[in-house]
Amino acid sequence: MNEAATTTYQLLIRVAEPVRVRVGRLGQFDFPAGRYIYTGSAQRNPEARIARHLAASKRLHWHIDYLLDAPGVAVTGTLRFGEPECVVNQMTAGRILVPRFGSSDCRAGCSSHLKWLDGEAGLVSRP
Repeated sequence: MNEAATTTYQLLIRVAEPVRVRVGRLGQFDFPAGRYIYTGSAQRNPEARIARHLAASKRLHWHIDYLLDAPGVAVTGTLRFGEPECVVNQMTAGRILVPRFGSSDCRAGCSSHLKWLDGEAGLVSRP
């Protein structure tokens, strides 16, 4: 598919209390309480992908699944974009706490697709 057909989404996430999570093969990490934003994409049926992320019961597959499965972690909103995943991610403010989270296959130089907003606006600035 071409880049114009790429469907990108962002999950706005709240971590109520600090939590330690084993993120698959990536390892174990401490996530401070606060707001996070995760950028992902789905080439086909992005609404099904978002619904899967929001499901209470699922097989843990993607990095984000492990975080969302932790106690006190909830998705508080979603955003959708027509731009490619890495373009949206690179335009999004925030601090990287876990390198390679959601970006282990990234070829655009993203060090992580999960950012801790920690008081920053965090939302993509649209032209």
